[in-house]
Amino acid sequence: MKALVTGANGFLGFHLVEALVDRGYEVTAMTRKPDNRFERLNLPQVHGDIRNLDCLRTACEGQQIVFHTAAISGIWGPWKLYHSVNTIGTKNVIQACLQENVPRLVYTSSPSVTFNGDHQINQDETAPYPKHWLCNYPHAKALAERAVLSANDPGELLTCALRPHLIWGPGDQHLIPRLIQKARSGKLRRVGDGRNLVDNIYVTNAADAHVMAGEALEADSPVAGSAYFLSQDDPVNCWDWINDVLAMAGLPRIRKSISYYWAYKLGQALETLHDLRGADGEPRMTRFLAAQLAKNHYFDISRAKNDFGYYPRISNSEGMKQLEKSLHSAPPK
Repeated sequence: MKALVTGANGFLGFHLVEALVDRGYEVTAMTRKPDNRFERLNLPQVHGDIRNLDCLRTACEGQQIVFHTAAISGIWGPWKLYHSVNTIGTKNVIQACLQENVPRLVYTSSPSVTFNGDHQINQDETAPYPKHWLCNYPHAKALAERAVLSANDPGELLTCALRPHLIWGPGDQHLIPRLIQKARSGKLRRVGDGRNLVDNIYVTNAADAHVMAGEALEADSPVAGSAYFLSQDDPVNCWDWINDVLAMAGLPRIRKSISYYWAYKLGQALETLHDLRGADGEPRMTRFLAAQLAKNHYFDISRAKNDFGYYPRISNSEGMKQLEKSLHSAPPK
């Protein structure tokens, strides 16, 4: 089967490409810039922006399934950017699939599309989209997810949306490096009482789930038109897990803390100050970040298990061993 992966040079995207190649797919990698890793894999590349429909049509020509992982992530940034890439870009992917007669589309969404600032405790896919948003990223992703699921039509295009939570593992250039950098700079504080449980997902498992969902995406399958939470199915204490990662990097445990109330208030104030100044970058704290760090976030993944047979092939303990090995082998910074 011929498969296109958008955002193929991203953390999840590259692991997904490798998983598809291992399964015998003919993979085309779509990236904004050339990446020599795909040359080593002898894979064709298409370079361009998902905001460009003509570029997407070229990439989608002759494909039998599209895995759309490309997105702008983050806790802060202008609505125009998030909406243009994550929402309009995704609508362009849908349009390109329809115009080039691609029969299947698997969209990488986020659990934050259902996050309203409260605890997410064993939450399943019946949770609605919020009426109010704490930042632009989940809002834009929710609009994109809704468009993908609405586009599902057995006669034209079969679609589904996957919501992996906190993807981690060797090669991550965002979550793990960010934690380590903030700890080294002395800017990392525990938010809340330190008892919140969170789901996460090892990157290999996230890639597996995408392949499995894509292969189950048939007209008579419940996967068509559905969204799915994905995780290790083994919630961890957020701050114990962070401390374990820091220990792997040879850093001390987090000792300083701030209450959720004051972290939220600080985030609110810093967001306002950032807006007034028109400052670049992101505030040190935001309302969304405070809630993400202090609240419970774990999910019922029964639907993914039942509908396309997902299970976490790599356990938390094995994943942490692989992560530690990668951190010890990485060049010092």
